[in-house]
Amino acid sequence: MAYPLNPKPASGNPGPTWFVLQSGPASAAENMAWDEALLEGAAGIGRPILRHYGWTEPAATFGYFQKFAEVECLTKLRPLVRRPTGGGLVPHDTDWTYSVVIPPDDSWYDLKAVASYCRVHEWIQAALSEVRVTTALSPTRQDDGPGQCFVGAEQFDLLERGRKIAGAAQRRNRDGLLIQGSIQPTPQGVLRTDFERAFLAVAVRSWSVEWVPFDADECLRKRVAELVIAKYSRESYHQRR
Repeated sequence: MAYPLNPKPASGNPGPTWFVLQSGPASAAENMAWDEALLEGAAGIGRPILRHYGWTEPAATFGYFQKFAEVECLTKLRPLVRRPTGGGLVPHDTDWTYSVVIPPDDSWYDLKAVASYCRVHEWIQAALSEVRVTTALSPTRQDDGPGQCFVGAEQFDLLERGRKIAGAAQRRNRDGLLIQGSIQPTPQGVLRTDFERAFLAVAVRSWSVEWVPFDADECLRKRVAELVIAKYSRESYHQRR
């Protein structure tokens, strides 16, 4: 870990324990497989997980419910991979991507979708403020590009100088809640490690979170590999609708 995990909580009171996972860069198939496997295992893991990750090649992901024939015309980026969450088409390359996985017995899980969406972007907004990037929550929907996540904005997306800089998509089922998010274009003059450090620090101050590194066991890694082969590397899956 390149930065200290637990700045002193402002309250001094013990709070919830969260796991943090630094995955590093991976293929689009691997990244989607990791998030699905973590969601499947959320109840057994029993703690929320924040995962930071990147991309080994330019790619694009699209929402679980989107039609492949519609999104393939919107980008030349390949591979074009269906996400386990909803939302629209998202290009990936140098963007800062993250996921938050919440078990079903956590209070975050009980939030309405709009509330969890707003909360995660307020969290990012506070972290960006720590690294001197000023953003605002979009007050309304600005739909200038149907089906494309970073053309226009949804309510509670983050805007920098009127332009969308952060968006996210969610999936909630009996296993837990998965939020997948992207920050792009990345703020000029800001190191990703500084932003990630601020991301953790905000949670410590706001919710007294204690951060613990997540050590994926062999069973979880095997499930990720299975999902890569059986689902996320298969064109038939991405083109299923």
